[in-house]
Amino acid sequence: MAGKRKLEKFAMVSTFPNTFQNFRWEDPVLINNKQEEIDLCSKWREEYFNNDHPIVIELACGYGEYTIGLAERYPQKSFIGVDIKGNRVYQGAKYALENKLENVAFLRTDIRQIHHFFAEEEVDEIWITFPDPFRKKRQAKNRLTSAGFIDRYRKILKKGGLIHVKSDSDIIYEYTREVLDELKLPVFIDCNDIDKAEGLDPVLKEIQTRYEKIHRQLRQTIKYIQFGLDS
Repeated sequence: MAGKRKLEKFAMVSTFPNTFQNFRWEDPVLINNKQEEIDLCSKWREEYFNNDHPIVIELACGYGEYTIGLAERYPQKSFIGVDIKGNRVYQGAKYALENKLENVAFLRTDIRQIHHFFAEEEVDEIWITFPDPFRKKRQAKNRLTSAGFIDRYRKILKKGGLIHVKSDSDIIYEYTREVLDELKLPVFIDCNDIDKAEGLDPVLKEIQTRYEKIHRQLRQTIKYIQFGLDS
């Protein structure tokens, strides 16, 4: 039954006008809700959002809680949630359509393909919320704050742009600090417990993903790092 429901969501999300999908690794082309190929690279502002607002993307957005939460709080910015799992993207995309959030879009693709769908300096900010820690050392290259992924972000993030990392994982927190130190990147905020820190943006506590709520019930601390790529 669960598998059938997932298939239904896959089918439905393909009909959503606020969702664009890439189905093949070897062919980085986006498909819109009319099943047409569409090129939005360098054109998100002009052809989708129809404004010149800053673009903020959330990577591995899951059900889209942060994408939606930020979009509701900052209507003067445009938000794009990125995830590979269509049944999860479905939740956020459906909510955005039902609540007429015109500053929201979703991109279903492998994050390793992200540089194909955004142009140089097209993105103003990147959020990475509760990413998979990939606990085994040999899996480190798959972490979204690895040097390999940061190289991808360099291709799309504007000069002076910010990257936000929020996680309950000690692995992600320590690993990210090590990578940033090795790459000599500027760290603007380094917080190992947002509940004990003062002066942080209120959205860090106000917006909680379903995973964060579970982690909080288990009394796990939430970490946050904000950094840039202008070394």
